[in-house]
Amino acid sequence: MSWAQDVEEGESITRNYVEGNYSDPLQREAMLIPWKCYENFDDDYTQEEPNSGYFLEGHVVEDLPDLEILCTNETSTPDKLKVFSHYEFINEHLTAPEFEIVQNENDADIVWFTDHFKSFKEFSTSSPNKFVNQFPFEYVITIKDLLAIVSRRCAKKCDKLGVLETSPAWLPTTFNMKTELSKFVAYYMQRKNAGLDNYWICKPYNLARGLDTYITDDLYFMCRLPQSGPKIAQKYIEKPVLFERPDIGLVKFDIRYVILLTSVNPTEVYIYNNFFLRFSNKPFALNNFEDYEQHFTVMNYTESALYRMLCAEFKESWAQQNTNYSWDDVEKSIFQMISEVFTAATSVEPPCGIGKSPQSRALYAADIMLKWQKVDDDMQIQPQLLEINWMPDCRRACEYYPNFYNDIFSVMFLNKDVDTCTKIL
Repeated sequence: MSWAQDVEEGESITRNYVEGNYSDPLQREAMLIPWKCYENFDDDYTQEEPNSGYFLEGHVVEDLPDLEILCTNETSTPDKLKVFSHYEFINEHLTAPEFEIVQNENDADIVWFTDHFKSFKEFSTSSPNKFVNQFPFEYVITIKDLLAIVSRRCAKKCDKLGVLETSPAWLPTTFNMKTELSKFVAYYMQRKNAGLDNYWICKPYNLARGLDTYITDDLYFMCRLPQSGPKIAQKYIEKPVLFERPDIGLVKFDIRYVILLTSVNPTEVYIYNNFFLRFSNKPFALNNFEDYEQHFTVMNYTESALYRMLCAEFKESWAQQNTNYSWDDVEKSIFQMISEVFTAATSVEPPCGIGKSPQSRALYAADIMLKWQKVDDDMQIQPQLLEINWMPDCRRACEYYPNFYNDIFSVMFLNKDVDTCTKIL
């Protein structure tokens, strides 16, 4: 419906408009904060898990395998498993005698795709003896807004939370800027009124490498960001555990662990023990947020220098730099965190959780930071889960550890125990 209204010469014309339709009127009001008085700063910011429709929104429909066919299908493992892979590093580095690279998908016992696979039902009926490198609905952990929802299933009501702290402690406080902007605004203002820092990192649901990502404490700016695409706002870690680079000083770093999911219900998860490290190129401080090399750690895809360090060398340096904090204890807390995530992700049926598929095996990468957290009168190290990556780049894994694919394929497809992998679930 259109309408018109006469205006006098010189009279101001204003527009009250936010692009898009929002079922929650407060979402629209929050997006108008830069121009309009907002009266809901003291609202409850408690988050609730959305219904199954949200988990399906914007995703290509995928189906589930026929479990009856797979459960009644009895096969014997051939002496040599044939592997068809779209990923060049598998073709180059999978050299164990138990596997053979083939060029025809129809000849393969294992198919490893680099694009999303959705036809699990057809696969179970047409190729019940084959393996595929993906699980149904695994995107519930590889897309940032859904990962936050899944992670909050691990919230512990018995936690002794401080002012404006959220649970679980390993998940940085995260809000969906498309559906929870009003809750984010309430939380932001209550932090501000409590005199707490308010730096946030805003990033798209499903992009990587720091693309379209901003670090800011400007509420007006953040309220407009949903207009440039769906994003989450995640509390920026203001007290990260730092690493002293001999050439620079104390810098931010993050840790990447490769995760192997070999079964769902029962859920079995392994971690590749040789983790990977990424470092900032400038000393850390809560300033200059536009300086990528100061606040970000991913230098693989930029022209910036890449500081390399193997995990064995890192552990030696850690022991020297953090004499009161054992790396073994830190790693136990990381493993426990990852175990909790996959328990939560497989405890709910699809589309809200990862689906059962005896033919499926999958490899992910979890990016983790460490932060200082005060508990009573002690400072403790708390892991922080940043994201879980689908189809991660394993070039460095192959360069650093030539048996990388031999080891993980032995775990995933031969059920072998290898020294480089630890079962955590």
